[in-house]
Amino acid sequence: MRPLHPPAPDAPRRVPFPAGLYLILDPAVAGFRLHPPAPDAPRRVPFPALVELVKPALATGVRLFQLRMKTPHAGEFYDLAAQVCALVRAGGGTFIVNDRVDVAQAVGADGVHLGQEDLPLADARKIMGPDKLIGISTHNLKQAVEAEGGGADYIGFGPIFPTSTKEHPDPVVGLAGLREVRAKVRLPIVAIGGITTKDVREVVAAGAHCVAVISAVLAAPDPGKAMAELVKEIEDTV
Repeated sequence: MRPLHPPAPDAPRRVPFPAGLYLILDPAVAGFRLHPPAPDAPRRVPFPALVELVKPALATGVRLFQLRMKTPHAGEFYDLAAQVCALVRAGGGTFIVNDRVDVAQAVGADGVHLGQEDLPLADARKIMGPDKLIGISTHNLKQAVEAEGGGADYIGFGPIFPTSTKEHPDPVVGLAGLREVRAKVRLPIVAIGGITTKDVREVVAAGAHCVAVISAVLAAPDPGKAMAELVKEIEDTV
């Protein structure tokens, strides 16, 4: 699938960044609903049902995956990241780790995604090297421009719509905010925040290179069906 909104030829790029659906895997959203752990299960048993979503996602056409796991236990994050990374890479996908540069390096991920309060971009680049993807979460035009100037490979921008995924979400930026950033930034933009199947076309039309989802898939009654519908909506906009 060709890029939805390709950056200018001279835009800073390091490795290929797929267009389309950007699937964020988060055990806090999906793990216990899809696979309640047995009461006597060891702590470091990853979430099988979350891992089992990867192959169907790849078969549906998803090529970009991020693992987000808010846990103080690095080993627990590493265990799950290693499993997901192996499956995604074997299926020809791109695997990004949220926040944890150390885990991304340890499992051989394709990149890392950082928030505004995470490790500074310049320091992350020193650790990750020039050939890995680094994405930055942004919530306004100033942050988006700074991320591009700092050498990010892509930006996440949102929340586009109200979202319940985060306890303390940033203010909604809306489609107007997305259009504003698209007009000023050449990097690929991953739109995120409350996006559902019915919103995909207008989000892409507003300038998104990728559409990121969490609850729209992980909290769906049928995650496989939800992924297929989202991918089809995105492909139909091309």
